[in-house]
Amino acid sequence: MDFRELLSSRYSVRSFASTPVSSDKLHAVLEAARLAPTACNLQPQRIFVLQSEEALAKVRSCTTCHFGAPVVLMLCYDKESCWERSLDGFSSGEMDASIVGTYLMLALAEQGLGSTWVCYFDPAKLVKEFQLPENIVPVTLFPIGYPAPGSNPNPQHFERKKQAGTVSWL
Repeated sequence: MDFRELLSSRYSVRSFASTPVSSDKLHAVLEAARLAPTACNLQPQRIFVLQSEEALAKVRSCTTCHFGAPVVLMLCYDKESCWERSLDGFSSGEMDASIVGTYLMLALAEQGLGSTWVCYFDPAKLVKEFQLPENIVPVTLFPIGYPAPGSNPNPQHFERKKQAGTVSWL
């Protein structure tokens, strides 16, 4: 599949089959995330692969948006490893995690896996449940797995603004 086809075919999966995800596929996806660009290549991302019953139960206690996925990737960043813009103190953590997350989503689709970007979770509870150190900030959760039979994109998935609505030529 070429890149444009990958971009247009990927959608947010909200219903997963119980089929396990192979470690080969997980490693391929995590390698893509490792290759993602970050500010000054500081690589502040921290990815937790949640697949044990105990870890998945903790995720379910923090969000309703787990969709029965057999694996959840918790994408965080380390506040102590981020680039900071000297002009105003802007920290690259969320930006870097977002770039890594985009690479993850595309790599998952390339591997035939589904995912969705979940921001609806209780961050304080997630930190407590997984005993994350103070410097580790959760950004998003990616429930991942094989789409369940009959899984389809949300109808809004196909609604895109025209380029003129999002791009300005100066």
